[in-house]
Amino acid sequence: MFEASATQDPAIAIDAIERLGAREAFAKDAEIYGQAEPVEHVYRVIRGAVRTTRLLSDGRRQVGEFYFPGDVFGLETGPDHRYSAEALSDCEVLSVKRSALRGDVAEEALRGMIWDATVRELDRTQEHVLMLGRKTACERVASFLLDIVGRTNGLGNLPMSRQDMADYLGLTIETVSRMLSQLQADSVVEFDALRHFRIRNQQAITRLAA
Repeated sequence: MFEASATQDPAIAIDAIERLGAREAFAKDAEIYGQAEPVEHVYRVIRGAVRTTRLLSDGRRQVGEFYFPGDVFGLETGPDHRYSAEALSDCEVLSVKRSALRGDVAEEALRGMIWDATVRELDRTQEHVLMLGRKTACERVASFLLDIVGRTNGLGNLPMSRQDMADYLGLTIETVSRMLSQLQADSVVEFDALRHFRIRNQQAITRLAA
């Protein structure tokens, strides 16, 4: 793990990633890195969205997380990736070799940004475990929608499929669809397209997600 410092400047870190990194475009569903591959790069989403997935021994799929523009991903505490990463939509990703970060003038700021991203990743993982273990199906879906609004600057865009949502929430696709219909019928949310919604009752969805 990295130690944070008061002298770190995120702008310096982002500038260094732009300078040291390589931009790559990925088509929808294309693999960015594979499960069990060595951890060699740090990634940042520039455009589009990314999902991480893990195949279980019985063939089932678990979605680990979704990443949006500005998010850093590919962070691991071990030497290998526990999840694979795939383009959720056509996207552009900036990748930087970890070895390239050593000795750079912006190394401290880069380390600080990776530290902050790692802490956020751990916090989100803990919240995800709590959600899977304690929340009802309706509460899980409400929590997910509220999180998406927060991470997309209030846009309420869902680049992921219903199956992606189900595999992330530990539910069946039928249950996810039923809960979305219930939330819309209760005037908590409103869908004006298959993958775009807005919150109609902030108090209700906050209460469900709490």
